[in-house]
Amino acid sequence: MAAEVDSEARRRRVWGTTLLRALVLVATFLALTAFSIALAKVTLTPSPASEDLVRSNLRPGRSLRQYAEDYTFLAACKQAGGNLLLGVPFGILLPILVPRRLRMLRMVALTVTVMVVIELVQGALVPGRAFDIDDAILNTSGALLGYLLVGRRISHRYHLLAEGTTRAEAAPEPKPRRKVAPKSAPTSKTRPELASKTKSKLTSKTKPKPRSKPSSRTKATPVSKVKSKVKPKSKSKSRSKATTGRGGSRLVASGRALFGRLLTRDR
Repeated sequence: MAAEVDSEARRRRVWGTTLLRALVLVATFLALTAFSIALAKVTLTPSPASEDLVRSNLRPGRSLRQYAEDYTFLAACKQAGGNLLLGVPFGILLPILVPRRLRMLRMVALTVTVMVVIELVQGALVPGRAFDIDDAILNTSGALLGYLLVGRRISHRYHLLAEGTTRAEAAPEPKPRRKVAPKSAPTSKTRPELASKTKSKLTSKTKPKPRSKPSSRTKATPVSKVKSKVKPKSKSKSRSKATTGRGGSRLVASGRALFGRLLTRDR
């Protein structure tokens, strides 16, 4: 039961995180689409009144110097600040859409590509607009600023959430534990069977092993050598036996003589 509850909770978490990821991606895509429409209206609208005043700029810093020298403070801030703000959404939205690895470099590369294309279209097709390299630099700086302030944290949390869902989906589900039944004691009915089994085991263990035949390598010792090994009896033992035999015969003879004398006296 506990394993089933854990698996259900795990599935709910996975579904919740995937739904949250989908909502974040949809919101990011919609915001990027709205920003692209606004950027196109701001940068690609023609201005016929400024055709004689606008010139293309291929030197970095030339337009910034002109803002500082020829424009008022408010006009310079409006011109430079507007270019910076145009790049901030790229730094917030693009890190969510690109992969986590090297996301800052990828965001910068995409921002530079988009802004350079817009500037080329302005200089080639839109009247009253010109290509300006300083505008592309300011837009890229605004993207970096937005990434460092907001986009880095948001993209970091989003990618952590995505990695957690992928790991949870890839991890195998825990198997339910099986209950081990307790071992029951042997009943009276099973005792004869156990006794017969033990007897059969004992008989199989106590069977005599067949005697091994003598190998051909073992040579039989000859009879002569065996006889030679037998030691002869010592002479001292034979002499002691002979002396004991003689002493016994003498005692028997003396006993007979005494018995004969006694008989003669009685008569």
